[in-house]
Amino acid sequence: MKVIKIDKKDWAGGLDKASSGYRFFGPVEDKECHNFKELDKGELPDFNFSNTRLSAKSVVFPQTEAMFEYSLDENEADHHLMKECRKNDAPRAVLGIRPCDASAFLLVKRNFDNPEYRDPWWVKAYESTTFAGLACNNPCASCFCTSAGCGPFDEKGLDVLLVDAGDHFLAKVVTEKGRKMLAAAGWNAETDADIEALKKDAESKISSFVPTDKLKDKTTMELYNAAFWEEAAFACLNCGTCTYSCPTCWCFDIQDESKGKSGIRMRNWDSCMYPLFTLHGSGHNPRGTKIHRVRQRFMHKLKYYVDKYGDGIQCVGCGRCIRLCPVNIDIRKICEKMNSYEPKAGDCNR
Repeated sequence: MKVIKIDKKDWAGGLDKASSGYRFFGPVEDKECHNFKELDKGELPDFNFSNTRLSAKSVVFPQTEAMFEYSLDENEADHHLMKECRKNDAPRAVLGIRPCDASAFLLVKRNFDNPEYRDPWWVKAYESTTFAGLACNNPCASCFCTSAGCGPFDEKGLDVLLVDAGDHFLAKVVTEKGRKMLAAAGWNAETDADIEALKKDAESKISSFVPTDKLKDKTTMELYNAAFWEEAAFACLNCGTCTYSCPTCWCFDIQDESKGKSGIRMRNWDSCMYPLFTLHGSGHNPRGTKIHRVRQRFMHKLKYYVDKYGDGIQCVGCGRCIRLCPVNIDIRKICEKMNSYEPKAGDCNR
């Protein structure tokens, strides 16, 4: 695949030229951290970050998304009818997404776009998005992406891989969508520069490794009944920070919000860490304790997903849940316990 050299002095002009055909999203500084937002005309993404606090998941799967609107006012011709809310599905491009977060979309895609069900809103948004990733020259200490089938220069889920090479970017074209975006910006100067040395250097800086090789062979119910779950859940506050910051979490709730005779049906991110998440109308809650909820989170990502798809964990090793957990619960330690677990007498269901 060809590599294009983009001089940084041509960066702003190229984005301005391409902005007539794309809505651009990128990382910007937000107080003490960086987060993704839609860029205003002439606004540039700020690549001076290790990783954003939240991933670009919300570009395709908004935290709150209006689905339908309705009116009960009989003076209106279409009263008592659900009407799909208008969406802006114009082409968009995410600039500076890290490779781990782009790879996460492929895991999430299995929930929203599969042979049994295709979520129309997610699919339209995803298919209209071009992902221009920014390689990690200096991964965070808590990153374990190479253990999760990813890497600081990984190309899965990307259309373009941008590599910061000092006074210029090297843009590796991964897909036709990526080529079209670069062409729209007028960037077409091919180079024979090799990014392989930069890739190996970045991978050598990964200091955190997580064993996952034995997870598939573990007996599900033996892991479920393991005694270490009580210790793992002891400090948990059920705050949901881990799931909200995770690029591979996809849980949501659907609610109606009404005012007077009109209303909107919307879906909002939800979390398996919340007590209300599994509360039945009868009042029964099958995951009524935090041990149940903590176990569900890790079993889903590190066992149920592995058993269902057989090609890796539901995690890309971004390390956000490690860095942001207020009580220092570490998915790496839980994964190691699960991977090395051998049942002992006295383990019982909780």
